[in-house]
Amino acid sequence: MRAAQPIGAYTSPSDRPTGNWFSRVANATAHWTGTPGAFLTAVAIIVVWAITGPIFHYSDTWQLVINTGTTIVTFLMVFLIQNTQNRDTLALQVKLAELILAEEGAHNTIAVIEEEPEEAVEEAKEQIKEEIEEAQRTKECGTPE
Repeated sequence: MRAAQPIGAYTSPSDRPTGNWFSRVANATAHWTGTPGAFLTAVAIIVVWAITGPIFHYSDTWQLVINTGTTIVTFLMVFLIQNTQNRDTLALQVKLAELILAEEGAHNTIAVIEEEPEEAVEEAKEQIKEEIEEAQRTKECGTPE
């Protein structure tokens, strides 16, 4: 299966398989919000709002408009950021698992450790920590591996 899908097979976002509607919207929004155009749009909104202050006599309604707008955007961005973080973390886990499985002598059970209960993860962490310390002691003593 790996040979059928070489690295870089997806040359543009439109080539990628589509997921559910939320994933498509989240991906497109995450991509757009990271552009200079999105930043400049936000700056323009703030400038227009600030310029209209004297027109509306800096009223409570004038202030409420920006407060409400920024609150709504912030609220929605929390979910967008979490979706992006989840997707990136999953992709990283898959890549690390591939490296672990490809490495001879690696602990293959660790490749999917994120699915295990927290106690198992802590136990594996301690085991790896002990192996690292043992390897360091071996190198310090000059003992061949």
